[in-house]
Amino acid sequence: MTQSSPAAPDERYPIGRFQPPAQIGAAERDAAIGQIERLPAELRRALDGLSEAQLNTPYREGGWTAQQVVHHLFDSHSMAHGRFRLALTEDEPAIFAYKESAWAELADARSAPAAISLGLLDGLHRRWAWLLRSLRPEQFSRAFRHPERGRMTLDQNLALYAWHGRHHTGHILGLRQRRGW
Repeated sequence: MTQSSPAAPDERYPIGRFQPPAQIGAAERDAAIGQIERLPAELRRALDGLSEAQLNTPYREGGWTAQQVVHHLFDSHSMAHGRFRLALTEDEPAIFAYKESAWAELADARSAPAAISLGLLDGLHRRWAWLLRSLRPEQFSRAFRHPERGRMTLDQNLALYAWHGRHHTGHILGLRQRRGW
């Protein structure tokens, strides 16, 4: 009898693919807001002590560098924050998608210091969490229309972006672990 070895973890999805929660109540919402609040500090810890060469190392073959991941997080989360604001002030606004992989190839995402986007994430996430904590529960059912995902409630988007921050932090932590950094 032969034993099969466990499958190697998928470097693209270090914490698994996003699974939308079946139900989002007060406890799940509070936990997701806490993850939004903590992301900048957790990301900073994941990056702590990395050299410029290490920051410019892709987290997997064909993947973004750690630096590009940080810039992507700011790009993506600033878009998400804006989408929350649109959904809170308009009736199911249609939002636009953007080409995140093309944005990650722009000169600033490839070469600007990660510290720039880390600083921006600090302020963005403090303000976003402040907004989220100010909302009444029924406001999380407000929605926008995404061209690829369809109708998304703020609860669904909150869960997605709480996962998104952990997902990309996992890329950096996985890189560090594999490289022994």
